Amino acid sequence: MAREYARTDRVGQQIQKEVALILMREIKDPRLSMTTVSAVEVTRDLAYAKVFVTFFTSEQDEIDASIEVLTEAEGYIRSLLAKRLRARIMPHLRFVYDKSMVEGVRMSALVDKALASDKGDTSSVHTDTPSTDVDASGEH
Repeated sequence: MAREYARTDRVGQQIQKEVALILMREIKDPRLSMTTVSAVEVTRDLAYAKVFVTFFTSEQDEIDASIEVLTEAEGYIRSLLAKRLRARIMPHLRFVYDKSMVEGVRMSALVDKALASDKGDTSSVHTDTPSTDVDASGEH
């Protein structure tokens, strides 16, 4: 059973690599701006593959247009993929916008902001000698 999952993972990685190359070299649509294939999830029966993509833009209208372009080009991309992979079954591709990169950048900005505000608060209290103040519970 574990081998079956390993096979889908290997197929997914190969599809990710080849779709990224196809998008970079073969698809010449101006509505498609700097597309990155971040991951591919393949079903166990290899019938469907969910291709997670990110774009250079953060504008929702441009993202929707890019997903539409990829959806329209699914048949063409799938045919090119079939020639490159030489697999018996070629999964149907479904393109999905991957929000994890945007969320990661947002979370990183929040952490940086929190650290900056902590440094701002503690800088006025910080001294060169360690604190020896004891609160009511007897802890430092």
